[in-house]
Amino acid sequence: MKLSDFDFELPEELIAQHPSEKRDESRLMVLHKKTGEIEHRHFYDIIDYLKPGDVLVRNNSKVIPARLYGTKRGTGAKVEVLILKRQDDICECLCGNAKAIKTGTIIDFSEKLYGECIERKDEGIRVFKMYYEGIFLEILNEVGMMPTPPYIHEKLKDNSRYNNVYAQINGSAACPTAGLHFTQELLERIKAKGIEILDVTLHVGLGTFKPVKEDNIEDHVMHSEYYTMDAYTAERLNLAKKEGRRIIAIGTTSTRTLETIITKYGEFRECSGNTAIFIYPPYEFKSIDAQITNFHLPKSTLIMMIAAQCSREMILHAYKVAVEEKYRFFSFGDSMFIDNE
Repeated sequence: MKLSDFDFELPEELIAQHPSEKRDESRLMVLHKKTGEIEHRHFYDIIDYLKPGDVLVRNNSKVIPARLYGTKRGTGAKVEVLILKRQDDICECLCGNAKAIKTGTIIDFSEKLYGECIERKDEGIRVFKMYYEGIFLEILNEVGMMPTPPYIHEKLKDNSRYNNVYAQINGSAACPTAGLHFTQELLERIKAKGIEILDVTLHVGLGTFKPVKEDNIEDHVMHSEYYTMDAYTAERLNLAKKEGRRIIAIGTTSTRTLETIITKYGEFRECSGNTAIFIYPPYEFKSIDAQITNFHLPKSTLIMMIAAQCSREMILHAYKVAVEEKYRFFSFGDSMFIDNE
């Protein structure tokens, strides 16, 4: 398929610059993939489309203040760094003006933190060894900034609004934003209805938000992202599959985690690893029955994934309706439920 097959016209004013005042009061488009019918609701109505026995799977990764601004030691040149992955003191980072960052370059981020480039990778990625005094995440909270996407021009007033209320495991460079619409109160109501809620972890990095540049989308290479599933979640998901209960993914990152595991093992297992799975039409989902998602960028891997869940034509029609109805798009935008009914 061609990249142009996933393009659509989007007025700039529909790109949400801030979250809705209350998380669950964002709008909700319900797309019934069997019929193509579209309904317009609010997100708190999601409970009406969930049935006792359903299983919701969410990504509990937490966004860290991964955007750092520093100066190049020796020249004073300003440098912007986005931490994509971290293993102890080694950080893989996307760098602005990366050509100027050679192996051995030292970047000062604060009096407590500096990094030395120890490896150069393609596409502006550099690997740094970080040197610091104290606890790394505490220092990040002092000097780092939340890595909101470049299409959001307004300053975030409350950093917690770029994390889900159930976020627990530090490590993401961007928020798994389909979950931003949930409140603790809504989650409790969902549980009380008899819906099971399970967690997986996928730390969002370049794999999720890297733009597709190849005209033939099959030539696009995904960056890998770390995921993990515990034994309890695997056991409960396998039971749901056996009993024919619906598994509903909250967001594309949860979907990628589930599809990666079931494709690799033929079932859900306690495991961890790195995934570079790229889902686009035609594709037969093995793990999920329905999906909660946001409205995504034109020509992105995310819109390709959700198009694979019903059809490219159905999704592009739904997006055309969303534009006409002035839905809010992207990270802080409105939500869609692709129902298998």
